[in-house]
Amino acid sequence: MITILVIEDNDDIRENTCELLELEGYKAITAIDGNSGIIVAKEQLPDIILCDIMMPEANGYEVCTALKDDPLTASIPFIFISASVEKKAIDVGISLGAVEYIQKPFDPQELFDALKRCLNIA
Repeated sequence: MITILVIEDNDDIRENTCELLELEGYKAITAIDGNSGIIVAKEQLPDIILCDIMMPEANGYEVCTALKDDPLTASIPFIFISASVEKKAIDVGISLGAVEYIQKPFDPQELFDALKRCLNIA
């Protein structure tokens, strides 16, 4: 089963995203902030990471950088999910190693399509 780590500080968004993932047959694991997200990623080694940008403890950019700098987690596809639509925010996320950038609120199909692209099964 494909495991997806959802790093999101908003309880409703985190829970709804996990429910959507589980209904599609994915295993969802969670972290409530950036620091715990880094720890969970290194302990669980998920297949894909979905991460918010604006979070306490460590923001999404810091999480992405930390995980891409670690050989253990560097190859895990990283997807930013953020309310920001500024081109600069998107460019920064992609330059740090994210493979996708999804704007919140998102359509579930948009999320599933991005996951399939990450898994090369589109």
